[in-house]
Amino acid sequence: MSDTTQKTLIGGDFLITETPAKDIFTLEELSEEQKMMRDSAKEFIDREVVPHHERFESKDYALTEETMRKLGEMGFLGVTVPEQYGGLGMGFVTTMLACDYLSGGNGSLATAYGAHTGIGTLPILLYGTEEQKNKYLPDLATGTKFGAYCLTEPDAGSDANSGKTRAKLSEDGKHYIINGQKMWISNAGFAEIFIVFAKIDDDKNITGFIVERDTEGLTFGEEEHKLGIRSSSTRQVFFNDMKVPVENLLGERNNGFKIALNSLNVGRIKLAAANLDGQRRILAHATKYANERKQFGVAISTFGAIRKKIAEMATGIFVSEAGSYRAAKDVQDKIDELVAGGMNHQEAELKGVEEFAVEASILKVFVSDLTQNTADEGIQIYGGMGFSADAPMEAAWRDSRIGRIYEGTNEINRLLAVGMLIKKTMKGQLDLLKPAMAVGKELMGIPSFDVPDYSELLSEEKAIIANLKKVFLMVSGAALQKYMMEMEKQQHLLLNASEILNQIYMAESAILRAEKHFSADSVEVAMAQLNLYKAVEKIIAAAKEGIISFAEGDEQRMMLSGLRRFTKYTNQPNIIALTEKIAAHYVEKGHY
Repeated sequence: MSDTTQKTLIGGDFLITETPAKDIFTLEELSEEQKMMRDSAKEFIDREVVPHHERFESKDYALTEETMRKLGEMGFLGVTVPEQYGGLGMGFVTTMLACDYLSGGNGSLATAYGAHTGIGTLPILLYGTEEQKNKYLPDLATGTKFGAYCLTEPDAGSDANSGKTRAKLSEDGKHYIINGQKMWISNAGFAEIFIVFAKIDDDKNITGFIVERDTEGLTFGEEEHKLGIRSSSTRQVFFNDMKVPVENLLGERNNGFKIALNSLNVGRIKLAAANLDGQRRILAHATKYANERKQFGVAISTFGAIRKKIAEMATGIFVSEAGSYRAAKDVQDKIDELVAGGMNHQEAELKGVEEFAVEASILKVFVSDLTQNTADEGIQIYGGMGFSADAPMEAAWRDSRIGRIYEGTNEINRLLAVGMLIKKTMKGQLDLLKPAMAVGKELMGIPSFDVPDYSELLSEEKAIIANLKKVFLMVSGAALQKYMMEMEKQQHLLLNASEILNQIYMAESAILRAEKHFSADSVEVAMAQLNLYKAVEKIIAAAKEGIISFAEGDEQRMMLSGLRRFTKYTNQPNIIALTEKIAAHYVEKGHY
C-alpha cells in the first residue's frame, strides 16, 4: 500500500526546506467569491470612509462607531465567525483579505475593525464555552455590540504577565471581584464586551474574563489624544471592586497568558494585511501627484530620484502581499490538516495559528516597518505640500506609526521570532541543528568553481535564497553554540539574526510568487529581483555585525569568507535598469 500522506506543515520550516512555487498561495489565485468580497470591501471604503477624511481626522469617534455598525450590517465583522453564531464562517485567507481591503481608507477605522474582529472577538471564539459563544458571538458578528481587549497596564507593557490587576473569588463563590486598571484600550469608548486579564489571588499567570459594559465597578478615563488614528477610541479602563460572574471566566484559570499570546499571534498576521491597502493607496496618491506636479517645465515623475521612490514603494507592496498571503494559506492549510485528523475546529484554529507564530511576527515587523517608510517617501514626493494637513500623506504617516508598536512592538517581535525558532529546535519540533552542522562542514570544504546553469527563470535567485538560509544557520548556529542558555540575553545578536530571518522569508515569498505567475520580462519579476538584491545587502550588514561581535581569529575569518561566498551573485543584476522598468510601469499606470 503506497503512502499518500501529505507532509505535515511546520512553521519555520521554510529555513531548511525548499518550497516549490506551486505550494504557495498568492493574490492571483483568489476565488470568485473572494474577489467579490474584495471588491465589496473596496467599494465600501471608497463610499463610506474616504469622503469623510476630515471628520476622521477631527476625532469624530461617533463616525467611527457609526461606520463600524455599517460594516456589521454588511457582514464584514463576522467573516471569521462560524455561521452557527451569526457569522459568515469564512476561511483564514478570506479573513485576511477582508482585513486587507477594509483597512486602507483610514487608520482609525482600521484600528477599530482590527481590535473588534481580532483580539475583541477571537478569545471568545477560540476559548469560550458553548454558552459563552452563543451568548456573545452573534452580537459581535453583526455589530450589535463591539468588543475590546484589556491587557496592557501602566507598568506592564511587553511583559503582559506582570500586570497588577487582581481578581478574588467572592465569599459566596458566585463572582470574581476585580481591581486594577488597563491602558491604551482600543474601542473602549463604545465597546460593550471586554476581554479582561487579571491574576486570581497570587497565581503565576493571568486569567481571562468576559466583562460587560454595564458591570458595576467598571469605569473609563477620557479619550487619549494621539499622534495618529485620531478617531480610534482609546481610553484607560478602571476596575473598582468590579463583580464578574464566575461563569464569565474565559478558558481555564491561569491560562490567560496563552489566550493573550494566541490572540496576539492572529493579530500580528492580520496587522500585516491591514497595512497592505494603505500602501497601495499611498502609492496611488504619490504617483498621481508626481504626474501632475511640474518643475522645470516637466512632471516630477520624469525625474530619476522620484522614479526610484515609486519603484521601491511598488516593490514593497508586491513583497508584502506575497509574504502575507503565503502565510495566511499555510495557516488555513494547517487548520484543515488538523480538522481532517479529527481535531475540532476550535482547537485546530488555535494550533494552526500557533504553528505559524514565527511567520506572524516576521510579517508584523516587515510590513509595518515598510508601511511607515512608504508613507515617509510619499511625503517626500509631495515635498513641502506633503507636510501639510491638506494633503493625504501627513495623516497616512501619522496613522502608520502605531503599526510598529501595537500587537507587540517590532523590537519584541524580532526577538520573539528568533526565540520561537530556538525553542522549536530545542523541543525537537524543527531540526535546525543538522542543517547548521552541514553548513559548518561546507565552510571547511573547498568551494566549487563550476559555473551553474541559471537558464531557467529565477533559478539564480532561488539559489541565492538557499544560500541566504545558510547564512542564517551559520550565524545563529555558531552564536547558539557559544552562548547556549544565555542566548536570550544577547539581544543585539538576536536582532541581527531576526533581520536575516525576515529578509529571507519575504524575499523568498516574492521570488516564488513571481515564478508562479509571471514571465521573465514582467514588472513583477523585476520587483522580485530588485527586492532580493536589497535583501542581500541588508543580510550582509546584519550578518557581518553579528559575526564580528562574537567570533574571533580563524573562526571569524572563516565565517566572513562564508558570508561572501553565500551572498555572491554569478550574474549581477542591473539595479538601475530594474528600478527604471518598475517606475515606468507604475508612473504610466498611476496606481498599484
